[in-house]
Amino acid sequence: TGAISSLQRQMEIQESKLRTIRSEKEMLQKQLREQEVQLQAVSDKFCSLTGEQKQEEMMVMMEEENRNLQQVVMEQESQLAEQNKLISELQETISQLRAEVVTTRLHLLEQKQAQKEIQSQAEELQHKELQTRVALERISTKFERYRNKIIQATFSLGGVQDPQGELTDDEVLEAMQKIFNERTELQQMLKNKGSR
Repeated sequence: TGAISSLQRQMEIQESKLRTIRSEKEMLQKQLREQEVQLQAVSDKFCSLTGEQKQEEMMVMMEEENRNLQQVVMEQESQLAEQNKLISELQETISQLRAEVVTTRLHLLEQKQAQKEIQSQAEELQHKELQTRVALERISTKFERYRNKIIQATFSLGGVQDPQGELTDDEVLEAMQKIFNERTELQQMLKNKGSR
């Protein structure tokens, strides 16, 4: 946005220069027309004179005036050519600045689109994270209930000492393994007695 504002300011400055130069050009063209009118007036005046002496004096004066006017015309034409060149350069600069503004705006739109996509992905990930947390909590609750049932079943058997404080998973497994071993031994003993 800052780049676009800067480019627009540059473009306004260039357009202001262009307006000033066009105004100066119009003024020079007006002066040129006035000089042409003066030249025509001198020419008309010369044509209206009578007598050889007056004609010679007027001829000298007219030639001098003509040289002066030609010099002015040449200078003004030179200035007009320079201003036309400067106008072309300014118009080219303004066109480039406008193209840069368009390009910058396109980049800005692309960035906004990319940002929207990233935002959408982030929201989707947050939703998935929430779903995962809910599922994990549900599984953790089920696991805790199952663990408590195992502990209750394990330590409710006769001859098993009640646990002192909170049990670790290893302690629960050890107690279960002990019961399993004892039952296996008991079954073996009963088999042996039955065979005898």
